[in-house]
Amino acid sequence: QVQLMESGGDSVQTGGSLRLSCAATNLGTPKYCMGWFRQAPGKERERVASIAADGGTDYLGSVRGRFTVIQDNTKTKLDLQLNSIRVDDAGMYYCAVSRLPSIILGRGCRNWSGREHTTWGQGTQVTISS
Repeated sequence: QVQLMESGGDSVQTGGSLRLSCAATNLGTPKYCMGWFRQAPGKERERVASIAADGGTDYLGSVRGRFTVIQDNTKTKLDLQLNSIRVDDAGMYYCAVSRLPSIILGRGCRNWSGREHTTWGQGTQVTISS
């Protein structure tokens, strides 16, 4: 059974940077999507960034150019570098792995909604102070 453990959540000022980390165990064959989702109070969970088995990435429009996913060579660790943080970046950030092969979820896993066929971590909180 895949297990995901996030770390790195913190309170950060607008304009600042933060790095979130996710470590996966029992991942098996690295053919699935890995990614980061977030959920702000009163809002739906949204995919922030994802990486496919072939290394292709996809980002939420509002974070493109500010956030970067970094996967290690073993493909069991996925970091999310957050730069130029804004107030609307606040929320609970979840690491996730798809249970469908990334090859069927589009380039960079762009079709991965997380509504099904997904394994989740416990989440790590990012709060923003202005």
